[in-house]
Amino acid sequence: MSIDMRETALACGQLLADHNGSDTVVMDLRKLSSWTDFFVVTSATSSTHMRGLLRHLEDHLAEQGIVPLRRPRLAEDEEWCLVDFGDFVVHIMSLGARAFYELEKLWFEAELSPVSPRGPAEAKPEAL
Repeated sequence: MSIDMRETALACGQLLADHNGSDTVVMDLRKLSSWTDFFVVTSATSSTHMRGLLRHLEDHLAEQGIVPLRRPRLAEDEEWCLVDFGDFVVHIMSLGARAFYELEKLWFEAELSPVSPRGPAEAKPEAL
């Protein structure tokens, strides 16, 4: 069984957006990078929100047998959580860090796929 990493990255973006990650985007880096294929970037409103998004992400991927190469430890005042899954990297950032580092501008040649939160009618029954 082969896992489609693009679909997995998009599903991670959807999960983060559905849990109130803001301005979620999946960046296709396959033509630009040899060390990863996708970035998933979202913003969190607080360190508590960041930890919650990380927990949802890890739980979701663990069900598929996907674990991070290294599990981040988040301090109370953390601004940026980078989670490396090998073929894709998830960036959960504070609004300030996101504005400062501007990953979308840094990787301006990447194809961007914005991800919007689903409404209640679109959500999977088990997510409700």
